[in-house]
Amino acid sequence: MPLSLPAAVTFVTSLALPALAQTATPPTLTHCAEIGAPADRLACYDLLAGRAPPAPAAPAASAAAPAVSTRLAAAEPTNTAAPLTKPSSGLLSKFWELDAGDKRGVFNFTGFHANYVLPVHLTTRINRSPQSPTQAVVDVPDYRTVEAKIQLSLRSKLVQGLVFPGGDLWAGYTQQSFWQLYNSADSKPFRNTDYQPELMYVLATPEPVRYLPFGWQWRYAEVSLAHQSNGQSDPLSRSWNRLYFGFGFERGDTSLIVNLQRRLRESYATDNNPDLVYYRGSGDFQLNWTPGAATASLLYRSTLRNFKRGAVQLEMTYPVFGDQPNGLRYYLQAFSGYGETLTDYNFRQTSLGVGLTFLQF
Repeated sequence: MPLSLPAAVTFVTSLALPALAQTATPPTLTHCAEIGAPADRLACYDLLAGRAPPAPAAPAASAAAPAVSTRLAAAEPTNTAAPLTKPSSGLLSKFWELDAGDKRGVFNFTGFHANYVLPVHLTTRINRSPQSPTQAVVDVPDYRTVEAKIQLSLRSKLVQGLVFPGGDLWAGYTQQSFWQLYNSADSKPFRNTDYQPELMYVLATPEPVRYLPFGWQWRYAEVSLAHQSNGQSDPLSRSWNRLYFGFGFERGDTSLIVNLQRRLRESYATDNNPDLVYYRGSGDFQLNWTPGAATASLLYRSTLRNFKRGAVQLEMTYPVFGDQPNGLRYYLQAFSGYGETLTDYNFRQTSLGVGLTFLQF
């Protein structure tokens, strides 16, 4: 195969220059500068400097080999799609620790129902003669319609993964008080305090039945046992025990909680309020909206029979400090209907309270 001009020059130079070095006078800079061909001139300079002649160029086939392997690598299938990420857990999962990533173990005390202090709670009416079918009328002091309202509510998980992998056993306690803070004439008494301990078993909904139409998800089912009383002696004593079944649904920033209650029977002779469910109700429906910093909650308590009874309660919150959304929050509460207190289960009133809520979950 005929050689190209550069290859031929290199080949001839590699043969001629060693002989020239042995038989002829060593070249000088002037001699090298007078050589016309660039390749010969470069070879002369290399000889003068004592450098070896350049190695022959690699065959074209070997030079093309890396390009072939590069094309093969480029032709290999690659997954260019963005990695799938699990959607962040919603409000109900964080509240009840439904998903594995939200589990926090047992015996950690967290908020349950709203915790708040309302320095101003204004009601349209005060029940000045509480009574029930089995309790005599009691005349109470001249309470004022402006007072303070306080609620403390805590819960803790007792057992994680009970019976079923997604089932947890919880215990909760809620205490709600109405304080005649501005009634100095009667020494600022507590007008009413309700106490409610309860035991809750919450089961996360299995994946196959979790997803519902229109983007809703059924997140959990709950069965709970609760006792509530006002801690008074007869004839002001009020109390009841109930079993309730709860269901939690969620769609984006909106959640719906449904609680259906079944009062546990007791003898008429020892029942302080036998007609309680006919006023207070036997079903709770709570709609929550958490679009951002602000939150809103609407509770409808129903007898499921008489829409003139039961109650409606609206709650709205906003953080006091923007960088601490789970800390102290402004709180507004509006209530209308029966049973704002257990003593007032058969007494209708409308109230409005403003203050602060704290200890979220």
